[in-house]
Parts: sequence; structure tokens; C-alpha cells
Amino acid sequence: MAVLVTRPHPDDEATASALAARGFEVLRAPMLRFEPVPFHDDADARYGAVIVTSANALRGIAPHLADSRLLKLPLFAVGEHTASAARSAGFGEVIAAKGDAGVLRDLVLAGVKSKQLKKASTLLYLAGADLARDLAGELGEKGFTVVTHTTYRMVPVASLPREICDAFVANQVEAVLHYSRRSARAFLDAARAGGVEISALALPQCCISAAVASILRDAGATQVTAAASADENALFEALGRALRPRLA
Repeated sequence: MAVLVTRPHPDDEATASALAARGFEVLRAPMLRFEPVPFHDDADARYGAVIVTSANALRGIAPHLADSRLLKLPLFAVGEHTASAARSAGFGEVIAAKGDAGVLRDLVLAGVKSKQLKKASTLLYLAGADLARDLAGELGEKGFTVVTHTTYRMVPVASLPREICDAFVANQVEAVLHYSRRSARAFLDAARAGGVEISALALPQCCISAAVASILRDAGATQVTAAASADENALFEALGRALRPRLA
């Protein structure tokens, strides 16, 4: 019996390794495909800091970051995974939130109080093409000027690999991990297209947040567990809770 990871590549590899270290068998079916968007830095723009809500935003502009002036700016990251990607990209001052974009917004506001950031500063928001919330608008309401640059898009994958469909039919999957609302929707569409929707939704669905969990519940899944916080360790804890009745 295996846990199915729907996280996009290459992050699915790290998740699979972490699960294997915990004794799980793993299957992978990334439900979103990463595509970079051309990035052009306006040399005349003056930014006080960079804000990032996904490591993919940095992956999208990686070729442009060598010796970039942006690396000298403080970077506010949504979580430690994104913060680690920022450090690897060459950013020297990285401030990591522990949660979602709302927590990141509060961290930026706290940066003003702690003198890390001037409220008059213009913020550069490196973002994806599809945003779950209007972080730039929320910061704008607090008096910031935010310039948003789209650096990547995540494209839904239309179908599940044949071996994954076969695994559902053969009852070889014990749980499914979901990392975003968009990937959860893509998974549902792909399961439906592959004729395994009923088998898939009968299994425990473990979700990174309550918002993601609502997508699965609305689709008819009855064994849905949400992580206590929006990070992978909490998701793994949710997986443990979901499987505890089976392991008992």
C-alpha cells in the first residue's frame, strides 16, 4: 500500500524521500506542471524588499538572479521551504514566516515596526499567475506600494499515469496528499477522466489546509483530514492521524 503524492515536480521528490524515511511506500503523480514566465527587471525601479509566496517564483527567475541587484534586498518568504530556496538563490537577508500569505503579510507589517523595512518602500512581489489571495492588495491597504511580477505558472495535468489508475483499481493506494486547491481540482478532474474517481475518493485525502480540504469534501470525499498548519510536517502528522485506524 502506498501514499500518492500529487505535489508538482521537483518538490514531489523531496516529499517522496521524506515519506520513505518514515517507512511509507510512495507513488507520485504531479497534478500541476511548472512553466517559467519571462522576467524583465526594471533597472529604474527602486525596491525596499522582495516578497515571495512560493519557491517556484524563485525557480522561475533563477537564470536572472546571478549578480542581480535583487539579491542585496531583504526577502520575506511565506515559509521555511521558500526561505531555503531564497538562500540557495543567493539572497543574504531572508525573513521566513511560518504559515500562509496572511502570516507573511503580518510579518511584513512587523518588519516596519522592527525597522527592517520602511513603510514608504516599494515591495517587489514575485508571484505565480494564479493567486489564492490578493496579498498585494492587502499590503496596499496598509500603505505599501507593491509591484507584482509574475514569474511562473502552474498548468494542470489532464490525466493520471496509467500505473496510478491501475493502483487505484487494485487497492494499492492507502492515502492521497494534496498541496493546493488547484492541484486538488486537477486531481479530481484527472481521476474522473481516468475512470477511478470513486476508488480515489473512497480513500483518506490529506490536505495542507482547510481550504484545500474543502475542495475534496465538496467532491464527495468522506475521509478528509487537514493539516493543523500549512507546512509539510503538519501534513505528515495529518497523514498519520488519517491512517491510524488502519494501522491499529
